[in-house]
Amino acid sequence: MSIDRVLSYLGEHQPRHLDQLCDWLRIPSVSSESQYDADTARAAAFVADELRELGLSVEIIEGEGHPLVYAESEQRPDRKTLLFYGHYDVQPVDPLELWDSPPFEPVIKDGKIFARGASDDKGQVYCHIKALEAYVKQGVELPVNVKFIIEGEEECGGPAVYDYTEANPEKLACDAIVVSDTTVYNEETPAVCYSLKGLCYMEIRLSGPGMDLHSGSYGGTVQNPGNAIAEIIAKLKDADGRCLVPGFYDDVLDVDDDERAAFASLKYTDDVLKKETGAPEAFGEAGYTTLERMWARPTCDVNGIASGYGGDGAKTIVPAKAMAKVSMRLVPNQDGDKIAAAFKAYVESICPPGVECEVENLHNAAPVLVPRDSDLMQAGMKALEAGFGAKPVFIREGGSIPIVGTFQDCLKSPVLLLGYGLSTDNIHSPNEKFHVENFVNGCRTTALLLEEASRA
Repeated sequence: MSIDRVLSYLGEHQPRHLDQLCDWLRIPSVSSESQYDADTARAAAFVADELRELGLSVEIIEGEGHPLVYAESEQRPDRKTLLFYGHYDVQPVDPLELWDSPPFEPVIKDGKIFARGASDDKGQVYCHIKALEAYVKQGVELPVNVKFIIEGEEECGGPAVYDYTEANPEKLACDAIVVSDTTVYNEETPAVCYSLKGLCYMEIRLSGPGMDLHSGSYGGTVQNPGNAIAEIIAKLKDADGRCLVPGFYDDVLDVDDDERAAFASLKYTDDVLKKETGAPEAFGEAGYTTLERMWARPTCDVNGIASGYGGDGAKTIVPAKAMAKVSMRLVPNQDGDKIAAAFKAYVESICPPGVECEVENLHNAAPVLVPRDSDLMQAGMKALEAGFGAKPVFIREGGSIPIVGTFQDCLKSPVLLLGYGLSTDNIHSPNEKFHVENFVNGCRTTALLLEEASRA
């Protein structure tokens, strides 16, 4: 069978494919830091060249930010079309001293590739490209039309892919969108993700005296912005982990009994959580299991606080300013604009007197929930089972992929969240890694998905 030739090719060329992935990982495409702009453009050119060599029509779309790479195979009207989305940009590497090896000098050890971008998202994108290569090099006709949209601003929140999608729905038209920026369930169990949390990201800024003041001369005479920001933060959640913003839970879509039973069947324990996170114990909204809180309940978390002096030794001041960044992960039916307005009104209402308070909504992302019983979802499950050699499960994801909501709104096509990484891959952290076995199985799964999708 033709698919057997494709899978055989992937097995034979695995070492070369790993070497090529390492070449891409060596390019420090940190999109949020301007000193890497030339490298980010080089990473875009790398993937564009790969797709062009496979006979696809390729465009590098330049704009104010980092370029988009768009590619498509011959588009035959008698075939279904899959649009593959991914990103070639990566997170910053700080703190550098916590890396066991240089982040842009890939190392393969203990069956894992260690490098920034290995799992998020170059390694996963590369699975799709190598699967396509196997079809082309073996002379096996593609069973579906394929399109790629690979961006370079996912990690910095740039607008390019959103603007392009909104302006080009006909060009990106497809029967389904495949997004591989999520995870499998664990090392033994592949998974299809059917829900992503949304995001509402806020910044609180407090201004007090016109300058830092001597705390001996002026302490106790004016409001201290550092004290004030601590008071505000303390009132965001109660002792049971519930967010205190009025109306925060009004629109939450709770999990149904089938989902709750499915979560429980995965046997995710607090001991597993502690091992994964290094935290001394589990904590969260009372009345829900850890997995329910992780996947299906909204959250409110302080991401950063700044005020006053943080250096060595003592500096006795009343700081002039304070700030906090707060993210709220949203679940289906919650609206980011509504939550942002409620958060702003609440923070202003609890702000202590004596400081000026500004609250800004930095950005939102809509939550995503896709049907578990669609033909595409079943095609993904079949491909995963054959590619990984194990029965997959359905999972939710606590993170956000903002472009998914835009795809759904503009393209009106179903989304398949088909991830090959692991939640323990240290994405956004030192020593990011991608299991070689997951890369190999990911290549196989994408190749099989093309066949399964053609029959769905």
